[in-house]
Amino acid sequence: MLTHNLVNDGSWELRIFVTDLKVEKRLRVKGDMHIGGVILKLVEELDVTADWSDHALWWPLRKSWLKRTRTTLDQAGIQADTLLNFTPMHKILRVQLPDLRYCDARVDFSVNSFNAVVQLCSDLGIRNPEELSLSRPLIIAHLKQNFSNLDLSPLQRQLDQIGPIAQADPAHPNTNTLTRRPQPEPYVAFESVSSNGVAPVQSSGSAGSQPNQNYLYPVEAIAPTLSSSPVTPNPEAKATLLRPKSLNEKARLNAGWVDSSLSLYEQDVREYDLLLLRFKYYNFYDLNPKLDAVRINQLFEQAKWSLITEEVECTEEEMFLFAGLQLQINILAVNPDPNDQYNEINDDIDSALDELQSTLEGGTPVYNYATSANGTTNYGYTDIPELAGYLRFAKHKLFTLKNFKRYYFVLKDTNLKVYKSAEDRNKSPPAFTVNLKGCDITPDLNVTQNKYGFKIHSYDEGVSEYWLRCESERQYAEWITAARLATKGRTMADASYRSEVQTTRDFLKKQQYTGSSVAPTSSSKIAINPEDYIALRFMKRGHQQVVNRIHDSHGNFRSMPSLQAKLSYIRAWQALPKYGLSFFAVRFLHTKREEILGIAPNRLIRIDMSTGDAIRTWPFARMKSWNVNWEVKKLCVEFDDEKLEFECLSANCKVPHEFIGGYIFLSMRSKEHNQSLNENLFHKLTSGWI
Repeated sequence: MLTHNLVNDGSWELRIFVTDLKVEKRLRVKGDMHIGGVILKLVEELDVTADWSDHALWWPLRKSWLKRTRTTLDQAGIQADTLLNFTPMHKILRVQLPDLRYCDARVDFSVNSFNAVVQLCSDLGIRNPEELSLSRPLIIAHLKQNFSNLDLSPLQRQLDQIGPIAQADPAHPNTNTLTRRPQPEPYVAFESVSSNGVAPVQSSGSAGSQPNQNYLYPVEAIAPTLSSSPVTPNPEAKATLLRPKSLNEKARLNAGWVDSSLSLYEQDVREYDLLLLRFKYYNFYDLNPKLDAVRINQLFEQAKWSLITEEVECTEEEMFLFAGLQLQINILAVNPDPNDQYNEINDDIDSALDELQSTLEGGTPVYNYATSANGTTNYGYTDIPELAGYLRFAKHKLFTLKNFKRYYFVLKDTNLKVYKSAEDRNKSPPAFTVNLKGCDITPDLNVTQNKYGFKIHSYDEGVSEYWLRCESERQYAEWITAARLATKGRTMADASYRSEVQTTRDFLKKQQYTGSSVAPTSSSKIAINPEDYIALRFMKRGHQQVVNRIHDSHGNFRSMPSLQAKLSYIRAWQALPKYGLSFFAVRFLHTKREEILGIAPNRLIRIDMSTGDAIRTWPFARMKSWNVNWEVKKLCVEFDDEKLEFECLSANCKVPHEFIGGYIFLSMRSKEHNQSLNENLFHKLTSGWI
């Protein structure tokens, strides 16, 4: 006798919807039947000749894949009222790349998103995929308030997923062929309004629309072209760019990152949804021009748009320097130089030979850099590098003018010692000493006004801020380079010191603006839209003045090869004070006010929301553990001498946890080029469950 799909032998009917065939099957099963046996029985009853090897069972109500084929139905908790989907694990994901181009990629929706990104980067030819991740596309509304749980964004899924679309042929971009997108799976459980209250409706303008199919390509077609990008960006993609106007809004930019430990399907990502592929961690390993043409180009593009949208701030002089480099890159993209690749390869060979010579000679010799009282630098051999000379100094005080006085400074190892004069160095102890290790160095620079200075933020006893002014660009380059090395625990004996000094000097010279416009040469006569080069706040002058100044800046880079220009752009971007900071709006334990937490590659920073000043810094080197209390959704970070506990307001608490664990993982990478990616270690450090 049959009662409620049950019979006296203990079997019952299990409903399974086959998404490919759009049919529902009812199988007679028992609780001790294995998942693999259920799939085998289903395929036999379908009696359709097809390759089902990429299919698996998906449980929509539980949002989980049933991939352990030896697990029984009873062990999985499946009962008579359960509805399962039999669906392909690999599906098409619409991806926007850092250069704003779109592609359709075949991605495994059943593995965790970290592994999905690894495979996607492999298809695109991008090395070191652990530096990247996928993010949901945000809209302006997401910057106006905090969303601690962002499940589905309006740009992620277009409302009408049924009907013909125009698919451009990459070989003939001016001709379109019509194809029909498959209908969405009707049994997949998701709501048109996400749990955070943001309805997937189109925002004003083209920013709320899906990408035009004229800019869509399959990943196989676009991968060979990723080492260079279109000079004119996709206008629809450009319209979706967010331009944060405050620190609060920058903190909300990180709400969209997907969970690396969960599959895309488990996070309500469906076929033909749009996600953004971006560099998430600002710790880039081994940027090799010979192997990383695609990676360098995409990183350059992400850096470019972060500056143009003012996600990362820079001065006006720096902005036009970046614009000049970008113009050189665009000119070579339109009119490639046949000697370009040859020069780059030769640079690699020269670099390799220098490295080999250094190794054979027993390493780089250690120099002593001592600056005399008149500002000159003496180079000699010694075991302890040293930099000494007169600088102007002021200690930061609130609500008072900075009074700079001339003192004699000595930088030795990682300690900065201050004397009243050079003679006092041999007569009396220093007035005070600052250990630069773990400090922050911020440029205080205005090249056009001959202002060469930098600020030191020390956090040993509260927060102290010291302002130093140099007398020349050469002195500035030497001191700020040495100070930056000292903050990382390195000295001027480091092999990179002299090259970094020269790079800084070149960077300063190229910021000098004479005020005279340079007429574009025949090779550089490409249309310049200033909004594709310059942040909006620097557009105060007339259109032609801005274009002339971009051409003037470009004059410094006319002989630079494309890859070298991109690397110079990236290095200049990395030298900016706010580079590498990911912001979050948080509420610390025992406080009610909202504050900003910055996560850098090597430290956590507590930031004043109104002024943007750093209040406190915690280096990762002093960190003992970090974990998430899932019951109260708080992150706890334990250091040697204190415990930091906070609630994340602008993103899921898992996001800052992943940033911390991700940076710890990246810092553990060895210098060996043949190292393999340790996925288990990454998940152990970022999952939050161990």
